[in-house]
Amino acid sequence: MPDTSPDGLPRPLSAKELQRLLNDTPRPRIVDVREQQELVIAPFPGPVEHLPLSAAEQWMEGLPEQFEIDQPVVVLCHAGVRSWQFGCWLLAQRPELSVWNLEGGIDAWSVQVDPSVPRY
Repeated sequence: MPDTSPDGLPRPLSAKELQRLLNDTPRPRIVDVREQQELVIAPFPGPVEHLPLSAAEQWMEGLPEQFEIDQPVVVLCHAGVRSWQFGCWLLAQRPELSVWNLEGGIDAWSVQVDPSVPRY
């Protein structure tokens, strides 16, 4: 997985690219910023860290320091907008991290990789 973009923005990552990366070592850290009710409808098939943006005040303080420099971070949401915002915030705090945004979010995952994940 290449380094983070020099402009401080999360790099785009397609659903098919993410599928391949899930077998890499180290496995990327997957952060899902959707709301709990969205996870119930369409969960990502695999371990994720759930950090809903609506509850940011509960997890924001001290979070950036919990990310390992050698573990890539992939952020996702429904369509890729909220996760991009989270990725930008995370890189503003820790520019040395490798942060990737799942383009099209869980919806793209459902269409391109796993149609068993419901679309909403």
